Amino acid sequence: MNIEVFREYCIAKKGVTEEFPFDEHTLVFKVMGKMFALVALERLPSQANLKCDPDRAVELREAHDGLIIPGYHMSKVHWNTILLEQLPPTLITELVDHSYELVISKFTKKLKAEFDAL
Repeated sequence: MNIEVFREYCIAKKGVTEEFPFDEHTLVFKVMGKMFALVALERLPSQANLKCDPDRAVELREAHDGLIIPGYHMSKVHWNTILLEQLPPTLITELVDHSYELVISKFTKKLKAEFDAL
């Protein structure tokens, strides 16, 4: 999956915005202001960081050795870095969905109500 397809998939989700809060090369996707995905636009091979359940993160890293690694410049427990062009697109969309849902599950009642009202 290339970065543009990845971006289109992320931005199409409910409540998602994109921005460059760190620098002009790191595109960040947020749901209701909470980060769930990052893409380093100039890194080759193309990579994305996604939030992940800690137990599942370890399983994914073992199952996809070298293609899914601990989150680059992120919490190694809660984030994975995935190589976009070397993993099946269906797995990537599943991991994006997992990251998105993890973030939503941690919303406060107020933020969840705002999200539900969209």
